[in-house]
Amino acid sequence: MAAAPALFTLLSLVLVVLSPAWVVGASARERAEPRGVSPRGPLLPSEQAMVALFEAAAPSVAYITTEVIHNEGFFGSEVARGAGSGFVWDSSGHIVTNNHVIAGASRVFVQLDAGDAIEAQVIGASSEYDLAVVQLRHTPRDLRPIGLGTSGDLKIGQSVYAIGNPFGLQRTLTHGIVSALDRELPTGYEREIAGVIQTDAAINPGNSGGPLLDSAGRLVGVNTAIRSESGSSAGIGFAIPVDLVNRVVPSLIARGRAPLPGIGITPVRPDLVERAGIAGVVIAEVRRGTPAAEAGLKPMNAKTGNLGDVIVGVNGKRVEALSNFVAELGRIGVDGVAELVVVRDGKERKVRVKIIEVGR
Repeated sequence: MAAAPALFTLLSLVLVVLSPAWVVGASARERAEPRGVSPRGPLLPSEQAMVALFEAAAPSVAYITTEVIHNEGFFGSEVARGAGSGFVWDSSGHIVTNNHVIAGASRVFVQLDAGDAIEAQVIGASSEYDLAVVQLRHTPRDLRPIGLGTSGDLKIGQSVYAIGNPFGLQRTLTHGIVSALDRELPTGYEREIAGVIQTDAAINPGNSGGPLLDSAGRLVGVNTAIRSESGSSAGIGFAIPVDLVNRVVPSLIARGRAPLPGIGITPVRPDLVERAGIAGVVIAEVRRGTPAAEAGLKPMNAKTGNLGDVIVGVNGKRVEALSNFVAELGRIGVDGVAELVVVRDGKERKVRVKIIEVGR
């Protein structure tokens, strides 16, 4: 019988020890309420500026989706879907994006703000400049064209902002700086876009075709590519400069294609020139009645092997290969004038030629 009082005493001690904590815990849970919000002052001036920039520019940014039909046949077809970004160019319903966003698309849809997706028609595209224009099937009354800036006076280190739809996440804002200027971006066989803007503002798949803005909220570039081993932003993004966009887009709207600048020559294949150890553009043919013919440029003589004129410079910049030459002509533009440095028989001379539009 002595064991029972001892067991009772032990249980009593356990309850005495545990009961206060349990009671306090229960009481605290019953009294728990949401914490009060700590007061804060106004947003910092830099934050206010960024918020205002986004609110002003975001309605002009478009979310673009595409449908591409594959394997169309007796047993049906497969539809692949893509996505990208764009922006409102004018009040007529023209939307600018990258060519690679809409290339091969059977149907294109554009969503603005929180509205429904509107079907659009591709009216102009250029693979050489990676730009395209689609037009909305019906135009909302409150369409807001994006404000245009200039890329000619950009400075390395100034702030820039990208708005787009990375990974399908609509209306995403990222902030960075102009990291470098005058980059070259390959777009096809011996074609490069000159004067490309490099930025560390985060650009990811889905940002393509979206606007790069300056701190005034003006368009200074079209986000088009990233350099990354993983396929995601690594802090190196590229944007087509707005000065080039402003030359190409009106032509895409008016004629469905972009002007290709040239001087009226047919160059020798770059791989053959490189294999021969020659730096520059070797001329295979000079077409009659062209600026090149008027300037007296001389083509290579295939029979004797005489090189004729080799173009080694344009407007003070060295030309190492055909891609450099084409990029510089694109920078100057159709109807501009180029001062060429050409080498003939080991002697350099300068000639001025007008740049014209050439066929594909």
